[in-house]
Amino acid sequence: MPKSSGSDTQLRGLIDHALAGDPSAHDALVHHACERLLRLTRRAFRGYPYLRRWEATDDVFQNAMVRLHRALKDVRVESVSHFFNLAGVQIRRELNDLSRHYFGPEGEGANHHTDHMPADEAGGSLDSADEPEDLSRWTRFHEECERLPAEDREVMNLVYYQGLTQEEAAKVLGISHRTLKRRWFSARTRLHGALNEDGVS
Repeated sequence: MPKSSGSDTQLRGLIDHALAGDPSAHDALVHHACERLLRLTRRAFRGYPYLRRWEATDDVFQNAMVRLHRALKDVRVESVSHFFNLAGVQIRRELNDLSRHYFGPEGEGANHHTDHMPADEAGGSLDSADEPEDLSRWTRFHEECERLPAEDREVMNLVYYQGLTQEEAAKVLGISHRTLKRRWFSARTRLHGALNEDGVS
């Protein structure tokens, strides 16, 4: 995800205003980052292909932004990367709740055939062998992403959900590419173990 240094400077200024107690800063922060947040939603949505019959990106985005506004009232955002990580969490929570709504025991999509729907924007991905093949494992995959340790979850958010390259993610986090690769490997290993703890590969 390309980033403008000028845009990030403005975001940093808005974050500083929010930290100083400016009540309008949160609205301005979300408004200023709107385009990037929409791209983030599109990239996250690609990991929920079975939802595309039932929901549109714009609806997911609007509901996730309501969640983000609420979260900003309780979370002290310290940096631009922290802000986008927080946004990523709210988007995934919205998508996870929609998955449970449609595909839970009483959901209208639980027994409904859903054809594959292509993502509306490409993003980062795991190796094909790591990605789930059916609805139940997709749902569990996203739930397990939320349970990852903070460092692994942050890398998963940037590389998988936001579609950054490893080099870009390392710069955002202020760490070396080598450290990023170690955390990415750790996240994938933990997910593989969690998804296959029943012994089924």
